[in-house]
Amino acid sequence: MPFKHISVAQTIELMQRDDVVIADIRDPNAFASGHMPGAIHLSNANIGQFMVEKDYEQPIVVVCYHGVSSQGAANYLIEQGFEDVYSMDGGFTQWALEQPESVSQ
Repeated sequence: MPFKHISVAQTIELMQRDDVVIADIRDPNAFASGHMPGAIHLSNANIGQFMVEKDYEQPIVVVCYHGVSSQGAANYLIEQGFEDVYSMDGGFTQWALEQPESVSQ
């Protein structure tokens, strides 16, 4: 089962009704300067720990800059056995445009 695409609006709906994991794969400086509420920074350094800690049935929304790199990362998580993985279209750039008041630092 491949990963699914999700819009910013659909991500907000998912965040409101589900215990969703927001996995931000941008570089550490970009993450530190602003990210989605509750997002965790996911990198090669902590992916192993992430896979140990997270429930394989829990929805995961992967976020990058523009929604391109997140597709590869979402596909990787599917390959590792995660079942409900999304790549957010437009990435954090789109989130910041549509939800500027909700950018956390």
